[in-house]
Amino acid sequence: MHIAILTFDGFNELDSLIAYGMLNRLSMLGDRDWHVSIASPTARVTSMNGLTIESQIDLEQANHADAVLFGSGMKTREVAQNLDIMSQIKLDPARQLIGAQCSGTFLMAKLGLIGSLPACTDLTSKPWVIAAGVDVVNQPFITHGNIATAGGCLSAQYLSAWVLARLKGEEAAREVLHYFAPVGEKEEYVARGLRHVIPTLLTTSP
Repeated sequence: MHIAILTFDGFNELDSLIAYGMLNRLSMLGDRDWHVSIASPTARVTSMNGLTIESQIDLEQANHADAVLFGSGMKTREVAQNLDIMSQIKLDPARQLIGAQCSGTFLMAKLGLIGSLPACTDLTSKPWVIAAGVDVVNQPFITHGNIATAGGCLSAQYLSAWVLARLKGEEAAREVLHYFAPVGEKEEYVARGLRHVIPTLLTTSP
């Protein structure tokens, strides 16, 4: 399984790197069939706070991933207007899990991946996500089949748990949530995360 995290210049570190860290937990446990990659249109991207990281794969390679997550950032609207970048992203919810966080929902909308589905985003991005025709709901996480959106930086845990549960099962999601949750609050964190994820497993399967 390959998971690509789309990360653009001006990216929000929490969105891309929380998901990257959580999803890589399976690799750390020795799952050789599980790969997580930062995917960017350039060899290096710099975050909204000045952190520069190297891309591991390009956007064309991300198109072949089993799951693709859109991170957010301060330059998302610039990315949406960049036809060269947007034309490289060719995803298919019939064969891939596709998720977005915060302003990443805007990119999904511009790519025609949301349509009339209710979706989540952060409060800052909400006005222009709505202007893109999205029915924004006031909640941290929502799914529709193979499409998921989340709102707020720390909602990365819900997107990550969703991908894990869909591709590896509920116990994998539970283990990862438990590992990263604060000491003394682990059961509370796991229960809250799984409340968002388990209903998505009732009508879908990995």
